[in-house]
Amino acid sequence: MKEFLVGVLALQGDFREHINILKKMNIRTREIKYPGQLEEIDGLIIPGGESTTINKLLNKYGFKEKLKGFAESGNPIFGTCAGLIILACTIVDNEKQLCLIDINIKRNAYGRQIESFEKNISLDLKQEADNRKFNSIFIRAPRIIDAGKNVKTLGNCNGEIVLARENNILVSAFHPELTNDKRIHQYFIEMIIENLKEI
Repeated sequence: MKEFLVGVLALQGDFREHINILKKMNIRTREIKYPGQLEEIDGLIIPGGESTTINKLLNKYGFKEKLKGFAESGNPIFGTCAGLIILACTIVDNEKQLCLIDINIKRNAYGRQIESFEKNISLDLKQEADNRKFNSIFIRAPRIIDAGKNVKTLGNCNGEIVLARENNILVSAFHPELTNDKRIHQYFIEMIIENLKEI
């Protein structure tokens, strides 16, 4: 298997935090600022930030069709918070999004910035003998209202889906990059490795 490269969309938001955690894992990373760079990477993280701003910049730089092609080729994409919003199919009372994962979401449903909170949640990542809770940090987080039948729940908070996967798309409503716990990023890296084995 070739040495792989993980891209982090670096248009806006907390992309540096994702890059930092990947570097601690000794993973090669690249800041992605132009659509053509998607051809150089094996997986992409879309970070948290201002989803409206990120969406405008994706349109401005012509990213959307390239992102769809990147995903349709089987390359894994991981969206956190605003990234989840970008990847969702629909937003309550708003426009259709990229629709790369079959979820319907509501923006900022957990409250304003001042109402940010942390919660220990259980994960279902199928990692052997690992029952530790994950300290999840919610900042103006979107809520997954409902999910399609092929969407797998990997983490929930108070009975609501907050970490989910459909095929090669992984999303979280919270910010795993703001902790020192690397398990979710490791899960995403394993998705990339599995995909490369199939190529």
